[in-house]
Amino acid sequence: MEIALILFVAVVIFIFKSLAVVPQQHAYIVERLGRYHATLTPGLNIITPFVDRIAYKHSLKEIPLDVPSQICITRDNTQLKVDGILYFQVTDAKLASYGTSNYIVAITQLSQTTLRSVIGKLELDKTFEERDDINRSVVASLDEAAINWGVKVLRYEIKDLVPPQDILHAMQAQITAEREKRARIAQSEGLKVEQINLATGAREAAIQKSQGEMQATINNSEGGKQAAINQAVGEAEAIRLVADATADAINRIAGAVRTEGGLEAVNLKVAEQYIAAFGKLAKENNTIIMPSNVADVGGLVASALSVVKQTNR
Repeated sequence: MEIALILFVAVVIFIFKSLAVVPQQHAYIVERLGRYHATLTPGLNIITPFVDRIAYKHSLKEIPLDVPSQICITRDNTQLKVDGILYFQVTDAKLASYGTSNYIVAITQLSQTTLRSVIGKLELDKTFEERDDINRSVVASLDEAAINWGVKVLRYEIKDLVPPQDILHAMQAQITAEREKRARIAQSEGLKVEQINLATGAREAAIQKSQGEMQATINNSEGGKQAAINQAVGEAEAIRLVADATADAINRIAGAVRTEGGLEAVNLKVAEQYIAAFGKLAKENNTIIMPSNVADVGGLVASALSVVKQTNR
């Protein structure tokens, strides 16, 4: 009974040792008697217990690796403190197991030495402007060397790039001066445009004003001209109407004289007007105006009175 139990336990242990479950995105390296035997893929795998052993377990996922900070010297002898993050992936589990003793240390050291070499070729100002180029250079160097380690370097990103405090203060002062310079230039450009706009506006206003005054003068002269023409036309028309009326009156008087009693009516009218005019002179002036022939006036008045009498009859 005891032997059977021992055999049962031994069988269970043998079965347990012969099964190997590999998770997704992982790869296991199996060695048989100290030599590489196989690479187990994700899923259930069977190995030989006590002969085979799982020597290495690798994750095939993308792995971020924090690269420690280091001091780099630029081309113009400025010290920079630089660190970054490296993203890599194991692509060949066998090479990752046997290509190097520790591929993480290998790619970390290589990334640091490559970064120092790349920054040493650049001046301080260029290191800030060409961070993407620096990252690409590090990735290219690592990718070439990491093939033998079964690792694929995907990206490298510089986290911090810090110069010494005195350099940092000088850079800040330079940035402040540059911004003040741009502000003064922008202000002067604004004043220039303002002066140009004001001068242009004043010029346009003067032109418009002179053109307005010129047009007003022309309009006034045209108005005066038209008024004079209208006045002359009116006066001519008035004179013509007066002449026509006078001619018509003369014609009527002449016609009336030729009728019966017409001549006497004319004499009466003349006598009335004569007397009225003479009386008016006597009222308005102290000076007595006497006709040159008083006898003729009396005769005229008498004639007028006779005419009136005859008319009354």
